[in-house]
Amino acid sequence: MSAESFSALLLAHLLGDFIFQPARMAHAKGQRGMRARLPALIAHTGVHLLVLGIILPAPDALAALGLILLSHFVIDLAKPALRGPALQVFMADQMAHLAVIVAVVLALPDLWSQTLWTQLQSPLISYLPTIFALIAGAILTIRTGGFAIGALMRPLADRAPEGGLPKGGQLIGVLERALIFVLILTAQPQGIGFLIAAKSILRFEAKGGPDHNAANEYVIIGTLASFGWAIACAYLTLGLLAHLAPIGIPALGIPVPNP
Repeated sequence: MSAESFSALLLAHLLGDFIFQPARMAHAKGQRGMRARLPALIAHTGVHLLVLGIILPAPDALAALGLILLSHFVIDLAKPALRGPALQVFMADQMAHLAVIVAVVLALPDLWSQTLWTQLQSPLISYLPTIFALIAGAILTIRTGGFAIGALMRPLADRAPEGGLPKGGQLIGVLERALIFVLILTAQPQGIGFLIAAKSILRFEAKGGPDHNAANEYVIIGTLASFGWAIACAYLTLGLLAHLAPIGIPALGIPVPNP
C-alpha cells in the first residue's frame, strides 16, 4: 500500500470531517427527515470535494476520488440509523470511512504519483506526504480525540465536576493530547509521566465524600482515555512516518535531510 497516497487521503478526510465542518453542519446532518439533512450532507460533501481537490489534484484518478466522495455521502446518510453507545457509533462511522480509504489505496497504490504535485520540479515535493502525515496525526490525536473522548464520557455527564471555567476540561484535554503527541514524536515519552503527575497534583483535593469521589472518578476516566488515545495515535503516526521520506523526526533516529 502506498504510504504517500494513504497520508494524503487520510489528511483530506480529517480536514473535511474535523476542521472544516462547523458544529451546525454536523448537527443538521443528524436531524430526522431527509429535507432537513440533505442540504447539510451536500454541503459537507462539497467541502470534502474541495479539500480532496487541493490535497490530491489527480485528473487521471477522478473515478477513484468520486468513489470516495460518494461513499462518504452514503456513510453519513446511514449514520443516524446506527444504534448503540455514542463512542461505538462514532468509531463505526470513522472506521467505515477509513475502510474506503484503504480500499482505494490498495486498488490504486500509485495514486500519489498521478497528482499534479509530483509534476512540480521541486525536491521538496517528496516531503509533502510526510508533512501530510504529521498534520493528519496531529488532527487525529488532538481534534478527533476530543470527539472520541466526548462520546465516551457522554453517559457519565451527570458525574462531571461542577464549577470551573466554561469548557475548561475540553481545553485541558486538547493541551494534554498535543503535549503527548509532541513528546512522543520528539522521543521524550518519559515526559508523559510528569504530565500525569502534574495534573494529579493540581486536580485532586483532600476532601472526600460520595459526590467528590464520583467527580474524581469522572476525571480519572477522562484523563486515562485522553492519554491512551493520544499515545496510540502518536505511535501510529510514527509508524506511518517510517514509510515516508524522513524530515528529521528524532524518535525515528533519522537526521534532517540536506536541502
